[in-house]
Amino acid sequence: MAEFKEISPNAPVGEKLLNWVDNRFPASKLYKEHLSEYYAPKNFNFWYFFGSLALLVLVIQIVTGIFLVMHYKPDAAVAFASVEYIMRDVPWGWLIRYMHSTGASAFFIVVYLHMFRGLIYGSYRKPRELVWIFGCAIFLCLMAEAFMGYLLPWGQMSYWGAQVIVNLFSAIPFIGPDLALLIRGDFVVGDATLNRFFSFHVIAVPLVLLGLVVAHIIALHEVGSNNPDGVEIKGPNAPKDAQGHPLDGIPFHPYYSVHDIMGVSVFLMAFTAIVFFAPEFGGYFLEYNNFIPADPLTTPLHIAPVWYFTPFYSMLRAITSEMMYALIACVVIGAVLAVAKGKLPQLLKGAVIGAAVVISALMLAIDAKFWGVVVMGGAVVILFFLPWLDNSPVKSIRYRPDWHKYLYAVFVINFLILGYLGVQPPSPIGERVSQVGSLFYFGFFLLMPWWSKLGTPKQVPDRVTFTPH
Repeated sequence: MAEFKEISPNAPVGEKLLNWVDNRFPASKLYKEHLSEYYAPKNFNFWYFFGSLALLVLVIQIVTGIFLVMHYKPDAAVAFASVEYIMRDVPWGWLIRYMHSTGASAFFIVVYLHMFRGLIYGSYRKPRELVWIFGCAIFLCLMAEAFMGYLLPWGQMSYWGAQVIVNLFSAIPFIGPDLALLIRGDFVVGDATLNRFFSFHVIAVPLVLLGLVVAHIIALHEVGSNNPDGVEIKGPNAPKDAQGHPLDGIPFHPYYSVHDIMGVSVFLMAFTAIVFFAPEFGGYFLEYNNFIPADPLTTPLHIAPVWYFTPFYSMLRAITSEMMYALIACVVIGAVLAVAKGKLPQLLKGAVIGAAVVISALMLAIDAKFWGVVVMGGAVVILFFLPWLDNSPVKSIRYRPDWHKYLYAVFVINFLILGYLGVQPPSPIGERVSQVGSLFYFGFFLLMPWWSKLGTPKQVPDRVTFTPH
């Protein structure tokens, strides 16, 4: 048991109160460790706004969600009407609902930009592998949270989108039909599905999400933040002052807490402009079909998920029967190259060839719909392995060969094109483009151990480069 810290009887009341709390809860200790004495690199740029913005949007979503739950009814007969009641009769209900719907899209915009920053500056590299894994788990939870929340308005697109996505699980061999039945709670999307999704959206997933956010921040503060140079400011060889503080770091508070206020201000201006003037955002943030009550007897002409799922939905649609032959060719070529070029033991070479034959046989035997689900899930899961795929001798894009920048730019453009195609109705040209885009997406990551080592990197400085502004 820790000893109680005594202070002067003549100390101010506020100081006495803080001392009383500190003797029972480490309030001052937490404040120092995570704010005033947490030293962050002094060369953060605008890419480092998005971590704090993600936390801000999470708070907005939780607070607005609490108020929406007060009036929403998770019953298939009245769910749509309860949303209309919130919009029309609850004082300021329209504002709370639009903040929540805009917040969902804002969350994904901020998280995508936050992940891209990690990608270009190598924030997933040693010693931050666990920070990245927690971040990817947050992204996965966020997708589950958004998907389940999307059903709750019980509009046409909500209903049919859930019907299509849940039916995908039935493509899994052996367990698929039973798994789809378990998720729906019925043979079709109905009242049982709505109740299940409501429970997960409001209670289960947010609890997991909050736990992962706390783990993400703790893991980050344990190893320290990365920076645009990829230089470790807290390493054993990093320059430090007489107190042991890194010379290339500054306390997070007040410097970066004030710095983040600027990012928050710009974000809130854009956020409020959308909430007040364009909450549907041309049908991307709130789809027009979702203002029509769900009708199990009338299928919309074109069913598509919300924009933030569309890159992965494009990959799902890209996997057709003929695309399977291209994927089998990729598996075979990959196995041949691993055996021919890789320094593998003879026994392992045989295992690689055997595995390639088995996978190819399974790809021919099992329906392409199942492999589409595998590809869609794999597009997210592959991000977890990024720390072990990148073999570049330097972390940051600043010091990698210049052609790496163009490759990352093509990756972003490809991701945006896949997202656009996911919104559009299926077409032969769109199918071909999405197939090429899917191959490029997976090729970018699966070939990273090879291409990340190519070229001569620039000299990385011993200390961070910083120009006051």
